[in-house]
Amino acid sequence: MLRGLDIADMLIIDRLELAFQPGLNVLTGETGAGKSILLDSLGFVLGWRGRADLVRQGAEQGEVTAWFDLTPDHPARAVLRDAGLPEGDELILRRINSRDGRKTAWVNDRRCSGEVLRQLSETLVELHGQHDDRGLLNPRGHRVILDEFGGLEAQRAAVRAAWTTCGQAAKALKSAEAAMAVIREEEDYLRHAVAELDALAPEPGEEAGLDVQRRLMQGAEKIRNDVVRAHELLGAQGAEAAFGEAMRWLDGAATHAEGRLEAPMAALSRAMSELGEALDGIGDAVQDLSFDPNDLENTEERLFAIRALARKHDILADDLAAFGDTLREKLNALDAGDADLSKLRQALDKAEAAYNDTAARLSEARTSAALSLDKAVSAELAPLKMERAVFTTQITPEVPGPEGQDAVAFSVATNPGAPSGPLNRIASGGELSRFLLALKVCLTRGQTGLTMIFDEIDRGVGGATADAVGRRLSALAAEGQVLVVTHSPQVAALGTHHWRVEKRVSRGMTTSTVVPLPGDDRIDEIARMLSGDTITDEARAAARSLLAVQGCSG
Repeated sequence: MLRGLDIADMLIIDRLELAFQPGLNVLTGETGAGKSILLDSLGFVLGWRGRADLVRQGAEQGEVTAWFDLTPDHPARAVLRDAGLPEGDELILRRINSRDGRKTAWVNDRRCSGEVLRQLSETLVELHGQHDDRGLLNPRGHRVILDEFGGLEAQRAAVRAAWTTCGQAAKALKSAEAAMAVIREEEDYLRHAVAELDALAPEPGEEAGLDVQRRLMQGAEKIRNDVVRAHELLGAQGAEAAFGEAMRWLDGAATHAEGRLEAPMAALSRAMSELGEALDGIGDAVQDLSFDPNDLENTEERLFAIRALARKHDILADDLAAFGDTLREKLNALDAGDADLSKLRQALDKAEAAYNDTAARLSEARTSAALSLDKAVSAELAPLKMERAVFTTQITPEVPGPEGQDAVAFSVATNPGAPSGPLNRIASGGELSRFLLALKVCLTRGQTGLTMIFDEIDRGVGGATADAVGRRLSALAAEGQVLVVTHSPQVAALGTHHWRVEKRVSRGMTTSTVVPLPGDDRIDEIARMLSGDTITDEARAAARSLLAVQGCSG
């Protein structure tokens, strides 16, 4: 509930402090006195988009502060928590507009953005007027209004969740189909490449081993004859035979040499042992250097095949095996793809069926809520002197979406037999005001703690009709707080609190101010509204009579 408004240096307001109360708060004044400036200032501190030139001439900056009482379950508290702002039973909003156009805002003395202000304003204040397009006159908002009236928010959230599930299922299927299409486009290549890799079966490190083996084979033809010749010279027909013969001669002479040959014979024995090892190694080398010429051809053929396949796929030879595994995975995915796609299609079908069922139930609930809303509005129109008007909530099929598959629009016919049409096209100014008021009464029934602002919603009506409008505003205010800017004395007389907006000129400077109207001042203001600039005794008597009839005198 709005408790106060402090305005400094905004347009033609020098300094103004207002304390509002629960109930019906009435603001009156002559045309041009500055009533709209109050709404502009309140809209500014609430973050609404409006006129840019708000700073009073000669001032460096304009400032507006508004404070509200919050109930423990007020929705503004959730906005504060989400924004990381302090919360309490009182909410203070302050916003400054500098001469250069810069705007700075605070919530409970903490800096915040204009977007946070706008989010808070949606929970704090509702503004309505003849030309209001913030909801009631905007067909795009009629569906939300109907859902709120019928208490269908949970069902609408379920439809939105089902729509999200459908979207996710459709996206998964589309992604899988696209991936499958790519794989199918290269299926022939994949199967041919995998066949080549399977036939060759390359292994990591094989290319380097084949290269070494090939170079050994190529060099073996050149060195094998030399190695064989060396083996022969050192073997049984060469050095080995000579060593043996020498040992036999020395062995025969050793008995007569008095020990002189023991050391030479020991050295010769060791040399013969080393010679044996050398012969074994050379023999192994001869064996290794012995190969079938076909082996070289086969080695080269495989080596060249591995290198050619690596060049073909533009990868390293050692990566061919892993590359083959990757291609096989794609083929496996292709082979299993139809089954996977079938599962994804089934998931999408299931999600769509769930959405259709949830949306159908929401449509049924909306149809029922529409009948109730039409009946409730019709009941409210009678006291507003529009008992012959017809209000209809039209529900038509719409392309399915996150809010369901219904288009909702309010239509009216002001007289029996007259064609019905959109609310903002059929009704005249005065009729439109009463339709809006009837709707608002129905939509806020049972709600408490609301602050609603009506900007000249009674324009174009007078007499008994204006009195009916005032009584509906008073009924709204009984469960919350209503601020009404009015030119109707019948409405003004119903207010529980009355202020007059005045324009004053001092030292060549025009300013606007707001003054409370107790007792006789209120009588004079209502008399002015009845008679014009000249307030007569008859007008004062009529004002007293009107206040007495409304039960609001004094």
